[in-house]
Amino acid sequence: MMGAYTYNLRGGVFCNAQTANIVLMSMAFGKGQFREGLYYLIPITAYLGGAFVSEILPNPIKKLGLLRWDTCLVGFEIIALFLIGWIPFSVSDRIVQVMINFICSMQYNTFRQAEDVPMATTFCTNHVRQIGISAAKYVKHRDTSALKRGCSHLLMIAAFFIGGAVLTALCSVFQEKTIWLAILPLLADFLLLSHADLFQEHNMLALKPQGH
Repeated sequence: MMGAYTYNLRGGVFCNAQTANIVLMSMAFGKGQFREGLYYLIPITAYLGGAFVSEILPNPIKKLGLLRWDTCLVGFEIIALFLIGWIPFSVSDRIVQVMINFICSMQYNTFRQAEDVPMATTFCTNHVRQIGISAAKYVKHRDTSALKRGCSHLLMIAAFFIGGAVLTALCSVFQEKTIWLAILPLLADFLLLSHADLFQEHNMLALKPQGH
């Protein structure tokens, strides 16, 4: 949803990862367009900053003994996306792009697995690769666990597809506030994670969850 939002409404770029920005920066330098190329250091630095912050904050938050960092991050994403929805189109798209770069970096660095299956939550390339690997392992060795992992990656791609399609379809209706659609699944996650941290798993806050 965040990628579809920035591509459709905020400058025609994807902010979920940085490969494209590095390629575009190298192309600009290759054409001698150094000023244009240097711009890409801004989103790259924002992504770097998100990774840095998501490595620094977990321990202080863990010491508070209330919620996990994972839960706090989802809450932060909700607030950030709500604020982004209030930024009018008259404001430079680059401000929104940098904010979403920062959010995606923290999410990518924090949520590294789903039920012990390593996977990225902000881009699809690795999911496609892992489906191919899982299919090969099943064909060669009839490895049902590999098939199950492949299905997990397929479900993640399906989530990407549905989110992008729904948000794109509603862009003309909600305009800059379309990003608020992404708050709905995040809010459900936040409520479930908060309930677990405060009640069901409060004595397990010191343990690293399988989501990592």
